[in-house]
Amino acid sequence: MDGAPQEPWPISRLAQVSAVSEAHFARQFGKAFGMPPHRYLLTLRIERAIALLRDTDLPVTEIAYQTGWNSLGTFGRIFRDITGESPGERRARERPAPHGQQTPECLMRAAHRPDLKTAVLEKRRREADGKT
Repeated sequence: MDGAPQEPWPISRLAQVSAVSEAHFARQFGKAFGMPPHRYLLTLRIERAIALLRDTDLPVTEIAYQTGWNSLGTFGRIFRDITGESPGERRARERPAPHGQQTPECLMRAAHRPDLKTAVLEKRRREADGKT
């Protein structure tokens, strides 16, 4: 998943590659990484999208497709749910200073890694209840 986060990674494919059952794979993945495989994949995709927004002039639509989303609307909604801002807002904020020293991408990714320990739907429920 790390090498190609833009590809579809259903549990059945991951379990088959690992030569275990789907249920066993999901349990062991959760124990190892502290989150389900789907949330881990979302983290990878959002990290890559943030890097592309910051480092390229690609249109947001192209970034959405390159990072594995088939729908710009879904990409924008999930991006906002996870980061708290739209891709365009993030791009404007993340642009480096013209002559400043640029921080290595690995450090930027670690510092700005989205918190996906809570499901997106759970975050929405808490916001609706005023318990943010």
